[in-house]
Amino acid sequence: MSAPFRFPKFFVTSPTACPYLPGKTERKVFTELNGVHAAELNDALGRIGFRRSQGVAYRPSCAACSACISVRVCADQFVASATQKKLLKRHGDLEVSACKPWTTDEQYTLLRRYLANRHPGGGMAGMDEDDFADMVEQSPVKTFVVEYREPSVGRGPGKLVGACLTDQQGDGLSMIYSFFDADHGERAGLGNYIIMDHILRAKTAGLPYVYLGYWVDGSPQMEYKVRFRPLERLTPDGWQRFDPAAHLKRQCGS
Repeated sequence: MSAPFRFPKFFVTSPTACPYLPGKTERKVFTELNGVHAAELNDALGRIGFRRSQGVAYRPSCAACSACISVRVCADQFVASATQKKLLKRHGDLEVSACKPWTTDEQYTLLRRYLANRHPGGGMAGMDEDDFADMVEQSPVKTFVVEYREPSVGRGPGKLVGACLTDQQGDGLSMIYSFFDADHGERAGLGNYIIMDHILRAKTAGLPYVYLGYWVDGSPQMEYKVRFRPLERLTPDGWQRFDPAAHLKRQCGS
């Protein structure tokens, strides 16, 4: 007989500097994911805008700011644009595999290069091998690492050029963290390709959504998330279809 489900206890962090909007502070509400019902709890919290980090589910809880908006792609209705079709063709030779959530030196080396190129001085810049192993391997839910490799040469695997830590939830795939070879000129747009690959994976598996985390209104770093349509955002009235251009127009009072 399974243990009775208990309502989780929630905690709030102290305010810290916002990594996306200069001059702003951020605060998070979080709870632990543990026990036999961890996956059920993660699914339920994911549907109301929480994200997973190791054994914790969290979401922004900022008193004076609501710029962070949970977004998800409707994978079952996704139709690639002309530009996205070109990316799918450009990277179509990559060998893609879903691996167990165990870290490798090759993954960590790629992560270090990615952080140095895209996020120097960011919150993850000081991540060492143990931190990386904790991020990937400490998961109480169904998790895998999707690897993207150059075509094989001989008997060995091809060069690792991208990876994404991904959770499989009841209604979709949640992209926890992706990283890739940002210096590889021939692989331009690889980050967007990884998202499209997840959308197609979700569609093939019969999962309706791909969760992309938070789109931060006013942050150029997050603009890439609104290139995938149809997109939904979480509102006080639940998930609703989202047109970022119309949203920004209303924000400007036009």
